[in-house]
Amino acid sequence: MPAKKSAAPNRSLKVADQIQRDLTEIIARELKDPRVGMVTVQAVEVTPDYAHAKVFFTVLVGQPDETQDALNQAAGFLRNHLFKRLHIHTVPTLHFQFDRTTERAADMNALIARAVASRSKDD
Repeated sequence: MPAKKSAAPNRSLKVADQIQRDLTEIIARELKDPRVGMVTVQAVEVTPDYAHAKVFFTVLVGQPDETQDALNQAAGFLRNHLFKRLHIHTVPTLHFQFDRTTERAADMNALIARAVASRSKDD
């Protein structure tokens, strides 16, 4: 019986990975909204019932807030394209969220660099 318990989370991860790959391609090739620049889909988290998926993204070009609004407005369009690609009964409702992890990492690196530079001056 334990094998069945571990199979469900494993399948959920596979579905999330497939959604991530497919969304990356659909956004790049099919989505024509000028507010959506160069988007990188960082991660996808799917609820256990596959009803909802949080899609975390970053932008190389464009404004994060505008891009998030545009992606959430296009969620139905993107979901319809996922229906054609995914072979599951329920394609989740998509919820896009800007991922600030890389932004925070850059801020932390800058703080560390300043602290090291300041320490070097003191020595």
